[in-house]
Amino acid sequence: MHQQSVPILDLLRRRVTLEQAFSGLCVGFDLVQISQIEASLQAFGDAFEKRLFTQDELSYANCDVGQCAQRLAARFAAKEALIKALQLSEVGVDWRNIEVIKQPDGDCHLQLHGGVAELALSMGAMQWLLSMSHDGDYAGAVVMALGFTPHRKIFELSKKVKNVGIH
Repeated sequence: MHQQSVPILDLLRRRVTLEQAFSGLCVGFDLVQISQIEASLQAFGDAFEKRLFTQDELSYANCDVGQCAQRLAARFAAKEALIKALQLSEVGVDWRNIEVIKQPDGDCHLQLHGGVAELALSMGAMQWLLSMSHDGDYAGAVVMALGFTPHRKIFELSKKVKNVGIH
C-alpha cells in the first residue's frame, strides 16, 4: 500500500517557510447570539430579513417551524466571518452579495455576487471554505479564504467596484 505524504511534511522537505505556505490563507470567525437575531426579526421583520439575506436563504430558514432564528444567525455569522477573512469591514458590503447555499448532502458553501465577488477576485481569493455550527443560544462560523493576497489599498479596490454592490 502506497502511503500518501502529509502536505506539511512536503513543505518542510522543500524548505518552504510557514509564512510562504500560508501566505494565501486568511481566516475569519464570528459568533452570534441567536436570541439577538430573533429579537431583530421581531422588531424589524421584513426590513431586517431583506437587508441581510437572499430569498433562498430566507426560504430555507423558514422551511421548518422554530428553526428560522438559528438558521439565520448561522448565516449572519458566516457572512460576517467572510467579511473578516477578506478584510472588508471598513469597505461596507451588500450583505445579500454573500450567500450561504445549502447543498443536497447537507453541507453549506458560500456564493459571492456583485461587488463582493469582484473584490474577492481582485484579491486573488479563488476559494473559500465554510464551517457553521449552533448550540444553545449561539451560532458561529469560520471562513477560510484560499489564494488570498491582502491588499493594503482596499479602499482603492472598493472604489473601482462601487457601482456593483459595494456601498
